[in-house]
Amino acid sequence: MEQRSQFIRKLPMPVEIKEQYPLTEAVKRIKLERDEEIAKIFKGESDKFLLVIGPCSADIEESVMDYVCRLAKIQDQVKDKLILVPRIYTNKPRTTGLGYKGLMHQPDPEGEEDVLEGIIAMRRLHTKAIEETGLTSADEMLYPENYKYLDDLLSYVAVGARSVENQQHRLTASGMNVPVGMKNPTSGGLSVMLNSIIAAQSSHKFIYRGWEVKSQGNPLAHAVLRGSVNKRGQNIPNYHYEDLRLLHELYSEQNLENMAVVIDTNHNNSGKKYLEQIRIAQEVMNSRKYNDDIRKMVKGLMIESYIEDGAQKIGEHIYGKSITDPCLGWEKSEKLILDIAEEV
Repeated sequence: MEQRSQFIRKLPMPVEIKEQYPLTEAVKRIKLERDEEIAKIFKGESDKFLLVIGPCSADIEESVMDYVCRLAKIQDQVKDKLILVPRIYTNKPRTTGLGYKGLMHQPDPEGEEDVLEGIIAMRRLHTKAIEETGLTSADEMLYPENYKYLDDLLSYVAVGARSVENQQHRLTASGMNVPVGMKNPTSGGLSVMLNSIIAAQSSHKFIYRGWEVKSQGNPLAHAVLRGSVNKRGQNIPNYHYEDLRLLHELYSEQNLENMAVVIDTNHNNSGKKYLEQIRIAQEVMNSRKYNDDIRKMVKGLMIESYIEDGAQKIGEHIYGKSITDPCLGWEKSEKLILDIAEEV
């Protein structure tokens, strides 16, 4: 019978990659300090507000680093109110499995796929961001087995709408020591999302990268509301005041260590109309001011933002413009960050 898959090469273990690309003591110290500061937000020990903000996907190192450097300057201005976590998403989930899958698959978006070079490129980019800006970043855990290549660099991990029902994602999240945002599925089922949070906050024994491991449970696992889509393909947002009240009620029924949510202002919440992110962010901040339970529960926002407004096709070569979902440009993003800081 014809084989439908080809084993190309055995990839290095995460420990081997870390030995080849080690971190300095300064980077380790920055990571530890940032992790502690971010954890306090989710534990209710800090009134600061979290913004996970940046490109839909990290494509070109030069423009991503340009963006993160700009973000670092704003962080200094709003440090008493906000913690900015740059989105450096090196894996891009695709609805059909087709198209650009992110830096880890294609270090050059116009080149051939090369996963080994991609693993090196994503570690280099996350490291460079910390070294040059002092900001630790967020990435999406598209493949649980790849998390160990970056676990010493990331301060925030997202589990996407298509992955949140997967057992391996949930159990891997339970062994992390940084906040993990569990998105509601594309169907919008909040019970699915809450079940994933319960799983991630609990202890488990499971198989990971050929090992039998035991996790302690991650109390920093939390909800991310990103909207949904119905059977007719219509967007159903879930960031409104009534949605947040409902989530608080459902959360309260569970015996969870922390009740926390981050609102994704794009995706099905905005219908991928990227300019709507500004209005959505403002509405969420108003809901926090109006209701104290919501204020305590809503810990931050996810915003898709880059240097230029909108999106482009691969090969158009517009510097700092997304090649996946459309993003807010820098001028609008800078103003939005400063406006949010005023509302905290």
